[in-house]
Amino acid sequence: MIIMYVLLSLSVALFSGLMLSRLAKLVKLPAVTAYLVAGILIGPYCLGAFGVEGLGFVSMDNIKTYRLLSDTALGFIAFSIGNEFRLSQLKKIGKQATVIGIVQAVFTTLVVDAALIGLHFIMPDKLPLSAAIVLGAIASATAPAATLMVVKQYKAKGPVTDILLPIVALDDAVGLVLFAISFGVAKALISGAVNLVSVLLEPVLEVVLSLLLGAAMGFAFNFFERFFHSRSKRLSMSVTFVFLTVALSMLEFNIGGVHIAFSSLLVCMMLGTVFCNICDFSEELMSRVDRWTAPLFILFFVISGSELELSVFADSLIVLIGLVYIVFRCAGKYFGARISSLATKCDPNIVKYLGITLFPQAGVALGMALKAEALGAQGALIANITLFSVLVYELIGPFLTKISLTKAGEIKPEGKTSARKAEGWIH
Repeated sequence: MIIMYVLLSLSVALFSGLMLSRLAKLVKLPAVTAYLVAGILIGPYCLGAFGVEGLGFVSMDNIKTYRLLSDTALGFIAFSIGNEFRLSQLKKIGKQATVIGIVQAVFTTLVVDAALIGLHFIMPDKLPLSAAIVLGAIASATAPAATLMVVKQYKAKGPVTDILLPIVALDDAVGLVLFAISFGVAKALISGAVNLVSVLLEPVLEVVLSLLLGAAMGFAFNFFERFFHSRSKRLSMSVTFVFLTVALSMLEFNIGGVHIAFSSLLVCMMLGTVFCNICDFSEELMSRVDRWTAPLFILFFVISGSELELSVFADSLIVLIGLVYIVFRCAGKYFGARISSLATKCDPNIVKYLGITLFPQAGVALGMALKAEALGAQGALIANITLFSVLVYELIGPFLTKISLTKAGEIKPEGKTSARKAEGWIH
């Protein structure tokens, strides 16, 4: 009976996401926005509030049972982003992407920190200094999933698109380091004791070990792929290695008092990067993986939409701090990208539009907020502000990304072609 409810919920999620995407197309919104709205509509605050098992997600605990799908989808998304790090492409934009990725992330953190620390002095009893510092680091993260979906849906091509995905991937690596340092400082402010291991060593180890694990899995993937020649078996091997890499990236252990952990996004991204650079048929295989994962990505975004906590709107304090966070994060992303792209002599369209495409924020930021809950009451405040901002960013971020890429001339007007007609289907 439980399996029946699970299958019913997943079918409702897929159906609602697909049908809402048709409505979104009429008003020229990205499909990812439709999936997120579909998640809200079948989530605990709408359809799920009726408590009918199988016809929606009835509670946040119910949604957590689908965490496996979300983790797997993020693995495939990171794997696809890794495909953008081809050496031939990096020779052209590698230096620019690296500089922009680091500068805009750090700049955004500093801008948000300054704004929230200023707000702390105005209302110290409402926004503690430690919470302001941690929120500044969370602001650096972007949403690779939403960005990738917009690029794929509209088949965007051009200088902005070419540099965007590598920057999004690098952005999250930098964000992880910034968060770990800020989190360590916040703990020191609360406890009065500074732990240099957790502040400096552990975040660097997480990034380095994640890249090493991903590289090792990439070489292993390429080795075992050689034993198969049929497309279906190669596709199956690709799925196997993404599953295996996601699983291994969940390992956590301690060595001599140092906590060792991995970032599944960085590990799977490196898996895709190594594979696409050493396998001569990787592009064709990546294309087949994209088609296979289409329903998985729809479920990921619908489930993500259902996880959004609408209750945060009931707290005016959260809304106020959240609005300050959103405004200054957008300013940090836009001007950080603009300044660094000007300094590296990028294409004029990159200077004008790149910053706006970096507005979306979701999974990585929520993961950071979840870890911040270890700070107690201040952690709960951080989590709620992050949830509020993610709700806003996820609904408008993909739309702004689409507009920016369209104005940059990298999204062409949609045609009226039908997949049915293209494949010779009879109506």
